[in-house]
Amino acid sequence: MHEEPLTPDHVLAQLEQLRKDYFDRLPRELETLGALARQLADERGTGEGLASLHQRLHKLAGSGGTFGLSGLSAAARALEQRVAGWIEAEGLPVDTPLLTRLLADIEALAEMAVAGEVDGMRLLARGPAEATRGEEGRVWLVDDDLFQGQELARQLESFGYEVDLFPSLEEADGAALGGERPAILISDVYFEPGGENATVSISGYAGLMALECPLLFVSSRDDFESRVHAARLGAQGYFLKPLDVPRLVNRMVQLVEQRNAAPERILIVDDDRELAAHFRLVLQAAGMQADVLDDPRSIMDRVAAIRPELVLMDLHMPQYAGPDLAGLIRQYESWDSLPIVYLSAETDLGRQVAAMSRGADDFLTKPVSDAQLVAAVRARVARSRQLEAQIARDSLTGLLKHAAIKEAIEVEVSRARRTGKPLAVALLDIDHFKAVNDTYGHATGDVVISSVAMLLRQRMRNTDIIGRYGGEEFAIALPDCPLEHAKALLEDIRRRFQDVRFSHAGRTFSCSLSAGAAASTQSATGDGAWLLNAADQALYEAKRGGRNRVCVAGDATSTQVTES
Repeated sequence: MHEEPLTPDHVLAQLEQLRKDYFDRLPRELETLGALARQLADERGTGEGLASLHQRLHKLAGSGGTFGLSGLSAAARALEQRVAGWIEAEGLPVDTPLLTRLLADIEALAEMAVAGEVDGMRLLARGPAEATRGEEGRVWLVDDDLFQGQELARQLESFGYEVDLFPSLEEADGAALGGERPAILISDVYFEPGGENATVSISGYAGLMALECPLLFVSSRDDFESRVHAARLGAQGYFLKPLDVPRLVNRMVQLVEQRNAAPERILIVDDDRELAAHFRLVLQAAGMQADVLDDPRSIMDRVAAIRPELVLMDLHMPQYAGPDLAGLIRQYESWDSLPIVYLSAETDLGRQVAAMSRGADDFLTKPVSDAQLVAAVRARVARSRQLEAQIARDSLTGLLKHAAIKEAIEVEVSRARRTGKPLAVALLDIDHFKAVNDTYGHATGDVVISSVAMLLRQRMRNTDIIGRYGGEEFAIALPDCPLEHAKALLEDIRRRFQDVRFSHAGRTFSCSLSAGAAASTQSATGDGAWLLNAADQALYEAKRGGRNRVCVAGDATSTQVTES
């Protein structure tokens, strides 16, 4: 179910309620700890009793600091470690004086909870402040070489960007101070006269530094110091001249997609319900989708349902420990690379390392601040998404590779069968592309290919899936899209593409594309391969009919599609 965004006041109110519930429950928890300690003293330390005591102390060590009792948390951790040492003695009897001391220390916990000071309410950790967004597709280019700047602007405009060219950082800064905002800022590094280095001097321009939009540098020199200065500024790209414009555009598209990326999907596995609720609320307030698992036995069903991008898992839980569940997840090939991070009050380095060897990727120690939790989760998911993109996506266009788009189409076919909603699949091909490469060269051909990818990304919905199916061929999956709507969309893309002007060595030219489409409603049993074959037959008809046109399976002008 879709959840409404949480307002800051709503978040703080819920956090305060969680803390109140925790303090209401804490006396009963401390009474239970005392009863366990007294029982152990009577029974001289049985293994089962020690395990139960250890589990409760572990939870207290992890939760106390989160809800403002850092002193209580530290004391509980010390007791937990003491009990853990007894457990490692593998059933050796515990001396009565040691248990008597334990009981006294646990009673001291109760006094600490009553008399101790409560830490002030921490500020809720959110992601970076939302910048005032510039117009989508608007780029600021700063370059004192107007000829080169105009040439780059012209090429960027062929990809659908609106480019404002400034001859100096000072003029761009004036526009920023005047309230204008780009979506991306691109600056040359060296300016004449005087050899001004933008990676050093840009920090002195208050308007530019306040933009908070992605910053890219281009330069004719590859020197270490300038790259370091760019990194300190948080620049997200450093490209060398002569520019590989398709790769520059691909990076620009990535930055926009990251900014508009879907929320991170997080699964929290923790038997401490109040603490899990706190983590969930903090992550939701940071813009993520967070889900709490109550029953570990249903973990794979939940993983399959929400498809998390990261699992936050406690280490010590009754019945099923964190390493047990992490190992279970790793048994499934499809989830072998799912990031798993232990979130535990365990501080013993040896136990952390042992736990990490059983399927986890990282370890966070409770109590963890809200800021640390959000930053760690966001960084881990971002890195995972980046690696996934490198594996599954084409380096030139940033679109899914051949195998990945085919797999995605199969997934969408299955979903369409379950929901009863139509799925359209299309294949697009650039007309006479070999002639483009032969006449203008492969670098220009790459620009043409990238422009198709850019246009598809601009015109498609977030739910649509796009892939580079072959050299100059593209595949699209359009969920919940009737065939006639798909045809209208493809016609719009075809018309827009034929209007794009490309340039090479002072010459301009245009290209066209042909497309074929089919829909899941045209076959009761057809799978992804059937849909692709039907779309391919329609594409063949478009080519045979003169190119620069769209055909759909079942049209009078198309070959009859038969199920295989």
